[in-house]
Amino acid sequence: MAWRAILTQTDSANLITDLAGLRVGNAQDDTLRSGVTVVTAAEPFVAAVHVMGGAPGTRDTDLLAPENMVDRVDALVLSGGSAFGLAAATGVADALRARGRGFEAAGHRVPIVPAAILFDLAGGGDSGWSQNPYPALGHAAFEAAAETFAQGSVGAGTGATTATLRGGLGSASTRLPDGTTVGALVAANPVGTICDSRSGRFWAAPFEQGGEFGAHGLPPAPEGLPTKLGAPGQATTLAIVATDAALTKSQAKRMAVAAHDGFARAILPSHTPFDGDLVFALSTGARPAPDPAAQMWLGHAAATCVARAIARAVFHARARPGDPLPAWRDRY
Repeated sequence: MAWRAILTQTDSANLITDLAGLRVGNAQDDTLRSGVTVVTAAEPFVAAVHVMGGAPGTRDTDLLAPENMVDRVDALVLSGGSAFGLAAATGVADALRARGRGFEAAGHRVPIVPAAILFDLAGGGDSGWSQNPYPALGHAAFEAAAETFAQGSVGAGTGATTATLRGGLGSASTRLPDGTTVGALVAANPVGTICDSRSGRFWAAPFEQGGEFGAHGLPPAPEGLPTKLGAPGQATTLAIVATDAALTKSQAKRMAVAAHDGFARAILPSHTPFDGDLVFALSTGARPAPDPAAQMWLGHAAATCVARAIARAVFHARARPGDPLPAWRDRY
């Protein structure tokens, strides 16, 4: 069966929240030029993680390993702010605790909130704060969680950049023939490029559905690729992929591994020593568990959604006065 025949996009918002029950919230500070994105649901969900970048920044990701005890999480957090942004998870955990959510331990409720960060401190914002602003941004993002949300220069994508353009937050979804839904949410801030610098055509163009990022065809192969090389840890693309198929933590991790192919399809170069590239995978469990063949197509669908979401992040980004790089929409 050809891959084009198994991936369809109908009757949906083309967002990760096409999975019933998922909610996404964004919060940003325009002075800081940074922000936070939260994925949550009414009930805890299975989650896993796979890291392929050389400079990751994370919180509570070890507990997502298949051999470890906790098998459900309450939210996932993507944040700007480099290591300071990991504190956003504290604000989300506080909001969850106020609602009585969390893993039960000795009579206490402990919200489980894995998080990952990207470096956006060189994005032109004012980082001269004396009190870490990210817990408040995390709390605000959680409270804003809804079925619909903005893309582009919002949430964790607020201060994101690529080698030549503004980065951003993007999302995409697809539906398999058996009715299973797969979605992706990406904060794109890579060392590499998302599109051909001469034409503005996206590397992810072969996977585009319905002109979702401008219906731009592929350019000729480039002779050279610009990067925004700097010190390690100054770039990263973060992704969350989701499905309503019931997965174990091991199966969810396998989907996360496959989803990294979407980075390589949409970013040149990708998975560099300077990036902290990471994929969270989650399962809401609303549909039956997949057989081995269906698991293969889940991984392919997740990778395709990631590639599309990366392109959409840049396509929807907007520049502001003082930004170090232009937006795609302004240049092309």
